[in-house]
Amino acid sequence: MLDESKFDVHLKLWALRIPREHCKVASKILNGYLINRARVKPITEDPTCQENRYVVLSENVQSSDLSDIPQQKLDELNKLCKIEVVSYLMTLGYSYWDADYVLKQILPPGVEVPTSFETIGHIAHLNIHDELLPFKDVIAKVIYDKNYPRIKTVVNKVGTIANEFRVPEFEILAGEDNMVTEVKQYGATFKLDYSLVYWNSRLEHEHLRIISQFRPGETICDMFAGIGPFAIPAAQKGCIVFANDLNPDSVHYLKINAKVNKVDNYVRAYNMDAREFIRQLMTAPAGEINSESDVFNLKACGNSGTQANKKTGIENVGLDVEDKEVAGNITSNSEGLQNYCRNADASVTATKRPSDGCLEENITTNSASGRKGKTSKRVKGSELPNTKTWEHVDHVIMNLPASALKFLDAFRGLIQRQYWKGSLPWIHCYCFIRANETEELIISEAESALNACIQDPIFHKVRNVAPNKAMFCLSFRLPEVCFSAKITQSVQSAGEAMSST
Repeated sequence: MLDESKFDVHLKLWALRIPREHCKVASKILNGYLINRARVKPITEDPTCQENRYVVLSENVQSSDLSDIPQQKLDELNKLCKIEVVSYLMTLGYSYWDADYVLKQILPPGVEVPTSFETIGHIAHLNIHDELLPFKDVIAKVIYDKNYPRIKTVVNKVGTIANEFRVPEFEILAGEDNMVTEVKQYGATFKLDYSLVYWNSRLEHEHLRIISQFRPGETICDMFAGIGPFAIPAAQKGCIVFANDLNPDSVHYLKINAKVNKVDNYVRAYNMDAREFIRQLMTAPAGEINSESDVFNLKACGNSGTQANKKTGIENVGLDVEDKEVAGNITSNSEGLQNYCRNADASVTATKRPSDGCLEENITTNSASGRKGKTSKRVKGSELPNTKTWEHVDHVIMNLPASALKFLDAFRGLIQRQYWKGSLPWIHCYCFIRANETEELIISEAESALNACIQDPIFHKVRNVAPNKAMFCLSFRLPEVCFSAKITQSVQSAGEAMSST
């Protein structure tokens, strides 16, 4: 495996034995002539006498007569106390050297040393290139040894991401067989099972950038929410968040994270296809018709209909009591989303929506919640406000860069003009742009999916994901062409029912 003794380096040095009470002054006199190595202290104990200390000299002091040290300094030392020159053997072992040094001694010359990795709680995620796969175990051991106890599990991605949930397959190379971890970002805590859900720590600043554009009281729709990196801080800021993900494991942890961060009253989690989710969210439900305005008079649901979590593969190992309370409380199909709109709670007070503002306003670098320190207090308000998403949504987040552009077709004729209030929502659609592609090509693809022209699009480069591939966010106001040209079937049916009575 790894012979740690091969990394031992023995240094033959000189040291001065002096009374311990004079060490501080002696160190000042000998400044520039003491051992100067990272993590090595120049003053150490004298194994023969507790009253004395060794002051270890530099490797450049090569003679026992100390001729390499100016006579003036030696005279000052002799006036201070009686000094004795002794030989000193120092061994720098495996524990002393950093990962970069150790791996350079092990790996073939000329290869890139993989000392950087993504950190997810206690997990180190490596992406070991094919040429280094024969050395994967020793690489993992070194990474583990040099970062413990901060890192307790080292994993490597196996193959490409082929499943519909964007979750890589991992092999555990070193440390504990434990993929359940906890990440803290911008004042929020995120619990997750890294083997079951998608998480990217490198997107922290992008999460902050988007959240900084939200205002308290706004309604946010997150079509590919994952475990809540956008949804949770948005709720901490006082927004009402409707968060959806196709992966039931992601929704499981989204619910946990909403409760852990005390924003569960402001987050509604759904487990369904994104197109169906946005369609139902924007469609006025069949209900009681107001005779004066012919607009549905609906009430907000303080506790939407839920189903027990029927998915397999999720265990509550490592979750506290608070986590277990929400483990089965997930809206897992379209019926739950419809129930949100149909079940009434007349005591709920609607939150006043602020006036529409510029997308780039309120950019801040503080935590998304606007509060310093840990988020320990529940966001004010005891119930989910009466939010009618078919009347207004402020922002829609589409963080699925590999295919989010294709989902824009869900907005064609989606919004019912007779119910909508205020400006149409901002769309934040993530995508990849390769070196041979242009922003104009991406806009063309988005417009083709929408079947509408996009006015004043805003591109923001998020990060490079490969030498010739970058992740971008395309933000734009949803075009008015996306208003439905037809009266919805539910309204027609209600009208027919009224005329027949």
